[in-house]
Amino acid sequence: MKAAQGITSRAHPLWLAYILHRLSGLGLALFLPLHFWVLALAVTDPKRLNGFLALTDTGMVKLAEFGLVFLLAVHMFGGLRLMALEWLPWTPPQKTLAAVATAASFLIACLFFLKAI
Repeated sequence: MKAAQGITSRAHPLWLAYILHRLSGLGLALFLPLHFWVLALAVTDPKRLNGFLALTDTGMVKLAEFGLVFLLAVHMFGGLRLMALEWLPWTPPQKTLAAVATAASFLIACLFFLKAI
């Protein structure tokens, strides 16, 4: 596979944005079975669900929720950046869009985390 023109290093910000987008998608895909299991507890075993919800009030789980919201925001903004590059007629600086997407993702995750604690 040929590298994109002008991008010759894996340290390039756009390659790092690509990896972050892929890893965030993988993290979200790994989270989904756990999420569906907890939703199933609401229907099948409400007592176990209440026990699980009590566990979610710990600091470690809130930190994990921060990570989950960050992954979700990174994946969403990374996808929007890619759609803008493919569908819009203008071609903005890609590094700037990647940096803005990551910064916005971190801001959203931090706001969620501050509200959770």
